Formats: sequence, structure tokens, C-alpha cells
Amino acid sequence: MALGIFAGIATAPAAAQGPGTSVYFSFVSSKDAAERGGLQVLPDTVYTRERGYGFVSPVAQIAKEATGSICSDSKPFSFAVNLPEGNYNVNVLLGDEGHASITTLKVEARRLILKQLHAAAGRFEGRRFTVNVRRSQLASGETVRLKRDEQSHPDWDDELTMEFSGARPCVQALEISKTDSAVTVYLAGDSTVTDQAKEPWTSWGQMLPAFFKQGVAVANHAESGESLKSFVGERRLQKILDTIKAGDYLFIQFAHNDQKPGASHVDPFTSYQETLRFYVDESRKRKAIPVLVTSMHRRKFDDQGRIVNTLSDYPEAMRRLAREESVPLMDLNAMSKTLFEALGPEGTLKAFVHYPAGTFSGQDQELKDDTHFNDYGAYELAQCVVAGIRANRLGIVKYLAGDVPAFDPNHPDPPATWSLTASQSTTEAKPGNH
Repeated sequence: MALGIFAGIATAPAAAQGPGTSVYFSFVSSKDAAERGGLQVLPDTVYTRERGYGFVSPVAQIAKEATGSICSDSKPFSFAVNLPEGNYNVNVLLGDEGHASITTLKVEARRLILKQLHAAAGRFEGRRFTVNVRRSQLASGETVRLKRDEQSHPDWDDELTMEFSGARPCVQALEISKTDSAVTVYLAGDSTVTDQAKEPWTSWGQMLPAFFKQGVAVANHAESGESLKSFVGERRLQKILDTIKAGDYLFIQFAHNDQKPGASHVDPFTSYQETLRFYVDESRKRKAIPVLVTSMHRRKFDDQGRIVNTLSDYPEAMRRLAREESVPLMDLNAMSKTLFEALGPEGTLKAFVHYPAGTFSGQDQELKDDTHFNDYGAYELAQCVVAGIRANRLGIVKYLAGDVPAFDPNHPDPPATWSLTASQSTTEAKPGNH
């Protein structure tokens, strides 16, 4: 039977879960749910705090097929489960008995997991991945100093939210189980790394989970407007240090805001390096693996179509520190120069947030952003990061999905042939500071 990918598992209602427990959701039938010791989900199973699970998108846009699966006709729908903080292995079964389906899966704030998975009628596709769920509370009893727009951010709420989208998304079953053995890749950075909540802005950190199979969770703690100093002052680094463990990774990318005048300013070869060294030392004290990531270029070309450096000496300062401290370095700055010059001044318009007015719901002004990326640009940069993982021979290379190809930034994916279903979020807010 299609559900055979979920081998015998003890389940419990999500709201009552504790460490080491699992929950199974059947979108097919009450019989299947009973046989699995799980919970049946119907189109009108709306999320409430008391229930602890359910749909959080309008139920009118989803329907239960006669053959069992819950599907939608090209409109995204989201399902949420209340879970304690930690890493979770997720097994999902997609497809429908009577019709073909195409499903894209994102979790939390638009973190990409599956990109347009096709399943023929009567064929079911099972996928396994690991996801990180977090809270703002610290071990000290204090909390991370969240910005106002983070108060309702999916990355900081009490639920794991999964968005199913695509030409015809269909889900049959879902299994979630707590794991303490997964490797966590923590991301510390600014708006070019963060989980952007609103379309059309996207970061490479949001795209990175799609390249890993089960066993690695990406915990994206980056936030718009952050610098090395503010990331510490707002207790974001402390939140990472509270939960990071031996064998985990801390990817560190800062420069865009650190170069600006003001309280967060640091000089490249002195205070910038000193603060980076603090991040490196603190992660190593916990036997985690720090990785330095040079910041990507902005979209600025000279008359010959070459990228102009707007980041001063910060990338070079990070390179030197990496050599001095024997820290793995991902030179995203160098790779992005190659990538952007390969696309050219016109081609990069397809990678950055450049859209005429009216492209998105609620967008009444033209968008011309030469710092932040759309889905395509973020995906290409994430491929550069994956290339850096391979080049540095990091241990997590063994967790890269089997279908992840080698990537050469000299030869990016053609923008005209690349697509990704937009999320339900709109352009209500810009990403703020860099």
C-alpha cells in the first residue's frame, strides 16, 4: 500500500507531544488513521490551540478527493502542528489515486523543502526531511529581542507550519517524530540570509533546506538589519549557543550592515575580525563547527559589465581571519561575482527584486531592489553555498540529497526555464534594512 513508507510508529496527539514522541496524520480515511494509531484530517479540520493541529489556510480552497487525498486546484494550503522546540523528522506522502499532482512544499517562513514534485495518477511519492522548530525563550529565562514584525513570524510561533502549493498539490499522509540525533546547521546573518516572510523577497537561507535529505535541519536565525554586534545585543547569538551541540554547524555571514556608520559599525581588519573571532571561539567551545561565509555582492555593474565591489575590505578581512583561525570559508562574495557577471546587467534583473507595479497583490509601486533576491536569485546563491560545502568537504556533504548536481556559477540555471510557486504571503512589507 502507498502508506507503507511509514513503518510502525507509536503516535500521540500533537498537542500532547513531548520529547521522543511521534504523531501520524492521515488525510485519507478514518480507517487508515485508526490502523496507524494516528489522527484523521478532513478539509474542515481547522487549526486551533486546543486541537493542536489543523489547516490554517481557508478551507474552501481545499477538497477531499473521492480517491482519498486532500488536494487543491492550484491554490496553496497550509497545515500546522503545535510542537515543542527542537528538531523533527518529517515523512510526507504526496499524490492522488485518480489524478496527477504537482506539489511544492515549504515549511515555517517559506523554507523550501520540495520543489514541484510530480506524481502521476495512482503514483505516490514519499519524501523525508528534518526541520527545526524554535522559541524565543533563552536558558537564562530571558528572551530574544524580537522586532515588532517578528512577533507573528512563523519561525518564532508555537507551530510547525507546512505550506503545500503547486499546479495541483495533494497530500495523503504526514508523520512527524522528534529527533535528537540530527545535525543542525545554524545560520547567523542579515536580510540576505534570513527567512523572508513576504513575497517576492527570498534569501539563500530559505532555499538551503531543499538540498538536504533527512538528518540535517537548517535553523535560520538570521534577521533583517542585523550586524555582528546587534546580533549579539539582541541575544540572537545566545539563542544559538544555548542549543548548539557538538557536531552542529554555525554559518556566519555579516558585512552589509557592519560597514554602515552608527552604533553597529566595525572596521574590517580590527573590530570586524575581533567580533567574528568571538563567534568562532564560542561555537568551538561547544564543539560545534564554525563556517565563515563572505557576503554576496550587490547588483552594481561598471560600463564593461563587471561587478563593482560595494563591500569595501570586509570580504577580504573575513578571508584572512579564516586562514588565521583555520576556519572553513565559503567565498560567496567571489562566487556571486562570477554568477552575476554570467547573468549580466539584464539577466540579474531576473534574480533580484525588480518588478513593475501590480506584479503582486497589494503592490502599487515598482520594486527596484539591488540588494535582495527573489526565489530564483536566492536558489542560485544557495547552490553556491552547496558548492562551498562540497569544496570544504564538510561532514554534512553526506546529507546532500542524491539528486543535487554540481554547480558552476559561471553557468547558472537559465532564468526563463526556472520557476517556483509563490507562497500565500504578499508584498505587505518590505524586508527592512539589509
